Amino acid sequence: MNWANESSMKEFVLLGFSDKPWLQKPLFVLLLISYTTTIFGNVSIMMVCILDPKLHTPMYFFLTNLSILDLCYTTSTVPHMLTNISHNKKTISYAGCVAQLITFLALGATECLLLAVMSFDRYVAICRPLHYVVIMNPWFCLRMIAFSWFTGFSNSVLQSSLTLNMPRCGHQEVDHFFCEVPALLKLSCADTKPIVAELFFFSVLILLIPVTLILISYGFIAQAVLRIKSAEGRRKAFGTCGSHMVVVSLFFGTSIYMYLQPPSSTSKDWGKIISLFYGIFTPMLNPLIYSLRNKDMKEAFKRLMLLTFYYKK
Repeated sequence: MNWANESSMKEFVLLGFSDKPWLQKPLFVLLLISYTTTIFGNVSIMMVCILDPKLHTPMYFFLTNLSILDLCYTTSTVPHMLTNISHNKKTISYAGCVAQLITFLALGATECLLLAVMSFDRYVAICRPLHYVVIMNPWFCLRMIAFSWFTGFSNSVLQSSLTLNMPRCGHQEVDHFFCEVPALLKLSCADTKPIVAELFFFSVLILLIPVTLILISYGFIAQAVLRIKSAEGRRKAFGTCGSHMVVVSLFFGTSIYMYLQPPSSTSKDWGKIISLFYGIFTPMLNPLIYSLRNKDMKEAFKRLMLLTFYYKK
């Protein structure tokens, strides 16, 4: 059964936690607060990085891209989740499910690659500071961003095609909050082992290779920092990279748990909770971590607020 035939199915039913009605209101409040924080935090970072000339550096160029990505990432799923919960509605159209699957996969894969690029930027800044301007030139940065976005969307189209072409024999109930690969594979009425093996291979490329490169980068960074004689210098260097490592741990840890094991081996409720971490909570925490732990960002916020206040007067 091909994609075209399956598309005759008008809609899917997203079960979420429908078997736990007492969770609906707390979940709605939690999602609303998280999404509002995500919008406010990421838009603030974007504005500060764009408007403050002192932040026109590769590090904040990548951070701006991360904020744009996280904003789109959560918007691909959370508004529909909020609508379903508030209206006690559990359905999504077939076209909407396809769009959600492709977008969520593309942005998630792009974030994996972008975090690896950001770790390389920190490696060059700390381990090869005299060559930083030459290596991290604007053209190189643009190519790295373009590569991340292009690879992310290419991976998404491939994985989405494999997932959506699996026969479902009329099964419409998706035991999840949104359309995601592991949940959709469980609808298949055919042997999913060959497809799971192919998807596993692409997930390894998108998840394990970037996280390996990140760990290698930070291994070199740790060696360089430990050679710094000044305690203040070591503290500043570790502080600069600490926020990135927190984001990496949260995002990759939950994503690897979800995607690098067979869908059948994941507890249905635990899988839903895990998906909330890398799909909703990490994009919310990104701006908080980067702004609260970053001295330059906090000073830029103050300058922007003072400038805004001055013009209002």
